[in-house]
Amino acid sequence: MQELARFPGIGKKTAQRMGFHLLDSPAEILEELANALLSLKERVHECPQCHYIAERELCEICLDTQRDAATICVVERVLDVLIFERMGAFRGLYHVLGGLISPLDGITPDDLHIDSLVKRLPDTQELIIATHPSIEGDTTALYIGQQAASFPVKVTKLARGVPMGSHLEFTDEATLASAYMSRVDL
Repeated sequence: MQELARFPGIGKKTAQRMGFHLLDSPAEILEELANALLSLKERVHECPQCHYIAERELCEICLDTQRDAATICVVERVLDVLIFERMGAFRGLYHVLGGLISPLDGITPDDLHIDSLVKRLPDTQELIIATHPSIEGDTTALYIGQQAASFPVKVTKLARGVPMGSHLEFTDEATLASAYMSRVDL
């Protein structure tokens, strides 16, 4: 249960429920789970092109010839790719940075996958920067924009604004200001 509690989002009670579930499970199920965990590091690696997860040389997204290879969406983490894929609207490729620039935490551009992104820019028409709306996310987006300035690539970032179904009275000032600045024609 202590080991299960190491997973993000798993507290002591959830780890306890999982532990007792495993105790009640047949040996075959536990063996399948153990084998899957052991083979995880053997079979899954980082895609050398986009830094997503792959079981073959490149990930399934980079290998998909039906995707728009001239459009790259830049995200912070592997999980962000999954979020975009669930949305179902984006049909381009991705580039996972592996974090955000954060001088206070000692994370510089050299610690991220920015150099490999710059190498992809000659074949790119649009670069969509989808970093988190934070100081670190904005710093990273600005840095990437500066790196892309010497290439004939359109650089965009995700709009920010008032979430669907919410009310203005519950929206913080920074989000409302961003929505105001990003307003579109009706």
